[in-house]
Amino acid sequence: MKKTVLIGLIIFLIIIIPISFFGCNYNTLVRLEERVKQAWAQVENQYQRRMDLIPNLIKTVQGAADFERTVLTEVTDARSKAGQMQLKADDLTDPDKFAKFQQAQDQLSSAISRLLVVVERYPELKSNQNFLELQAQLEGTENRISVERKNFNDAVQTYNSKVRSFPINLVAGIFGFKQMEYFKGREGSDRPPDVEFEFNKKEEKK
Repeated sequence: MKKTVLIGLIIFLIIIIPISFFGCNYNTLVRLEERVKQAWAQVENQYQRRMDLIPNLIKTVQGAADFERTVLTEVTDARSKAGQMQLKADDLTDPDKFAKFQQAQDQLSSAISRLLVVVERYPELKSNQNFLELQAQLEGTENRISVERKNFNDAVQTYNSKVRSFPINLVAGIFGFKQMEYFKGREGSDRPPDVEFEFNKKEEKK
């Protein structure tokens, strides 16, 4: 009788321990993955907010006499490319897609920065209330983008650490949990944008 009970207990432990191990760690990975996706959704919201502000910004700036068209064209083109480069939550493990998405968004950030530098040469824009409000909204959005990108990177770091840690990495491998990509610092973001004004080009031709 005792032998039967002992065998039953051993069989029970052999079954229940692996189930508990895999179940708990699987649920942990799911929870962390959902946290990353939630953080990504916040990043997307801020990028979309910026996209929505740009048409009004361009419309306002176009009203300034002799405003540098090349700068406006650059912003318009960068916005178009950023809008075409969509990244779904399921693509966060793809380094190529993630890099292209970040590159498109960073190029848009650079184009907007150059436009705001050019505006410094136009007193009528610097005193235009509509422009000032749009500028404040854009600057606030850029700050929120930075915050949400940091939150996203923090969530990814926690998730990736679990995916790589033993013995949870065994569960990750079995169920297909892959490491996700981080946002990286924009190259040249520590330097002011390089702007060449159209009137300078005209002067050079003389």
